Amino acid sequence: MSLLKSIKRDIDAIRERDPAARNALEVILAYPGFHAREAHRFAHALYRRRVPVLPRVISHLTRFFTGIEIHPGARIGEGLFIDHGMGVVIGETAEIGDDCNILQGVTLGGTSMKRTKRHPTLGNRVTVGAGAKLIGAIEVGDNARIGAGSVVVTNVPPNATVVGVPGHVVSFHDPGTDTITRLPDPEWDRIDALERYIERLDRRVRALQTQLEALGARPEDEEDDPEASHVHRSRAPRSQRGTALASSEAVGG
Repeated sequence: MSLLKSIKRDIDAIRERDPAARNALEVILAYPGFHAREAHRFAHALYRRRVPVLPRVISHLTRFFTGIEIHPGARIGEGLFIDHGMGVVIGETAEIGDDCNILQGVTLGGTSMKRTKRHPTLGNRVTVGAGAKLIGAIEVGDNARIGAGSVVVTNVPPNATVVGVPGHVVSFHDPGTDTITRLPDPEWDRIDALERYIERLDRRVRALQTQLEALGARPEDEEDDPEASHVHRSRAPRSQRGTALASSEAVGG
């Protein structure tokens, strides 16, 4: 693909995925994610030709003007959309496939101090929600979605949705039919069962207090007992929980 066609694809990707984008001129002039991506093209070309210092200087200036830091060594596919972009960090050995979406505050970071592959690899059509941290030389499969604020340190299979700290798979979706299959969540089920048990105990204790009062006994005043004055948090059923999908509609501006 020629350079001009590649740049046009970046513009078209932003217009397709961001309802706020009115026209191509607005994207070219007012989208920092687009500016950072095009500056990275130049820096990456110099980096591959082993030009010293200058690629890092370009990356540094780009971060100053856009708030987005992309190492010149990172490999980026076609149609990348960095939405908002402030605080995005993409490391030297990171690889990003085609048609990916990255929201503000995302880090594709490394853990190793060695000069080797140490940053994440994203497949095609991956969406990474705001503030998510992907750490290490992990692989994220095609069509995966990373929820906002998640911390991912293990591989993610294709079509999976990952949320939480540490990130874990909560569902799979079929890109063809857009159907979602939710996975069991033993941790949530256990917490939910414990809370229901506590609520049953609370009702039994109150019933016993009522019987004691009927017999003339004076139970300990709950106001004098800080341990007895607690509030149960109501928890929605699993079917009503949001999975914090990292889609541009949910976290975009």
